[in-house]
Amino acid sequence: MKRLRVGVLYGGRSGEHEVSLASAAAVFANLDRTRYEPVPIRIDKDGRWVVADRPPTAISAAEVIGQARLDAARPVRSGREVHMVARPSPETILSIDRAVARQDEGKALVTGLNLDLIFPVLHGPYGEDGTIQGLLELANVPYVGAGVLASAVGMDKVLMKTVFAAHGLPVGTYRAVLRREWQRSSETVAASLESALGYPMFVKPANLGSSVGISKAKDRSGLTNAMELAGEFDRKIIVEQAVPDAREIECAVLGNDEPDASVPGEVVPSREFYDYEAKYVDEGSQVIIPADLPETVADEVRRLSIRAFLAIDCAGMARVDFLLPRSGAGIVVNEVNTIPGFTTISMYSKLWAASGVDYRTLLDRLIALGLERHADKQLLRTSLT
Repeated sequence: MKRLRVGVLYGGRSGEHEVSLASAAAVFANLDRTRYEPVPIRIDKDGRWVVADRPPTAISAAEVIGQARLDAARPVRSGREVHMVARPSPETILSIDRAVARQDEGKALVTGLNLDLIFPVLHGPYGEDGTIQGLLELANVPYVGAGVLASAVGMDKVLMKTVFAAHGLPVGTYRAVLRREWQRSSETVAASLESALGYPMFVKPANLGSSVGISKAKDRSGLTNAMELAGEFDRKIIVEQAVPDAREIECAVLGNDEPDASVPGEVVPSREFYDYEAKYVDEGSQVIIPADLPETVADEVRRLSIRAFLAIDCAGMARVDFLLPRSGAGIVVNEVNTIPGFTTISMYSKLWAASGVDYRTLLDRLIALGLERHADKQLLRTSLT
């Protein structure tokens, strides 16, 4: 049987670049070489695409960050420059060797490579937000995961909550603030947020993940600092009313039109809340799988996870995060992640492992789901004649 040539796309122009490298390393280490021929396609922080000389190997974001600090003093570009063909073509990507151009009257050597499927392991903007998915749709290349719409809505926390509310899902109280509004009238905006939400409140960039740029504001000074920080990462900021004494519950979803949900898990952060350091740098955060929940609550988490997945028309995979007051009442759907952290020790893969789906099988299922969704789209008419 012919092996599928799978382009694993990782890195990217976002604050979650390092997390992506760790996720990609796990994918490369576990793809069955008897079934797949993986091709490492790295997007550098400046947006340059290359076929890497070798795939990433660091298994955690903390390890990637440590290596990045070492490399900062001696940056080295490695890999062949590539460009995706943005139309249906037997050549998915074009590799350009500019060294040849310097030797041959400016004529660069261009070679084509056909890929059977793209596996985006990109987190955050320019990867998880529909931009890459739109390019892949133009090229008519099969790919793993959510499409353009679900990716865009899943990345924008304000639009996501709007869609959830329209579908009758329980969401917390929040307000959206444009960075320009804050810069123009910070005192007025702060007073309005205090009146609507009260302290404490969580301040987040609307379009980012991995807890990058998130702060917990407990007073006016903290709110000012939090708004300034969030505004460094996005033009739109979401401010959420804190759920009192909340437990952080997560559930993984797998499928297309008829998805399944895993057992729920609980995250016990090493810090006051589950920020970037607690997720990827500190070692004190705990994961409890399955979460210690009454059966009725666990069933409700799974049911709401599938509803949230379908509400944004998601496909392939997603992790749905909840906030559950310790009183046990008033569960809140916090957000959906369309490309969650994907290392072997990430919550998404661990939830499925606890549900009977190991990491290699999970990769097989996701690739099959990507091919299935692509085949379904090929049945659509694109012309009236």
